[in-house]
Amino acid sequence: MGRGRAKAKQTKVARELKYSSLETDFDALQRELSVGGSSADNHEDKPTDGDDPDKDGYDEYRR
Repeated sequence: MGRGRAKAKQTKVARELKYSSLETDFDALQRELSVGGSSADNHEDKPTDGDDPDKDGYDEYRR
């Protein structure tokens, strides 16, 4: 019980997303993708030279 209202809301949102005609601003998308990217945008977890990829900080909790 109580799931009917949540399911109805999800159905309504899904239907709006499916049938709405959103206009895509391709120029803004092109500008965003063509930017070289700042350091805040590059969140790749790459190990540095001194990092051991097998060490994740939880070694003391493993048995």
